[in-house]
Amino acid sequence: MLAEARWPEDGDGAPPGVPGFVYSAFHPLVAAVADRCLGRRYAGGALPAGNRTAVLLVSASGDTAGAAHVRETVAAGGRVGPLFFFQSVPNSVAGHVAARWGLDGPVVCLSPTGDPRAEGEAEADLLRHDGDAAQALLILIELAPDGTPGEATAVLLGEGTRQ
Repeated sequence: MLAEARWPEDGDGAPPGVPGFVYSAFHPLVAAVADRCLGRRYAGGALPAGNRTAVLLVSASGDTAGAAHVRETVAAGGRVGPLFFFQSVPNSVAGHVAARWGLDGPVVCLSPTGDPRAEGEAEADLLRHDGDAAQALLILIELAPDGTPGEATAVLLGEGTRQ
């Protein structure tokens, strides 16, 4: 493990918003915990090209708040805003994190049936051992049952020394 972060940590409120993502706390929570984790390893910001860092987003339930909003809007005969089509795919926020940090490895989203961390670490190991990635940012997230920010953990897995 090269770095780890959680949201919330002491003193945290709601995670800051993310441009292009609306309504749900899912996407800001993913971005905040990823930024915190990567910032602990790479204080200088974006990684250099060729870093082969994968992003693995693991969530059993995904963006339940966004899904509920879309379901309620459609049931009421309303019009769903175009941003919801973009953000309804968890890869969109994982791609946002990858672009912001210059991560150029694969982006993978998993919905685990067992232990989320174990399944995410197994996928990270597979990507690293197959040569698809040198390291992996593993993000584990679940919203609270009421759709408010829940908890997220980000772990940077790989080999090497701190930079």
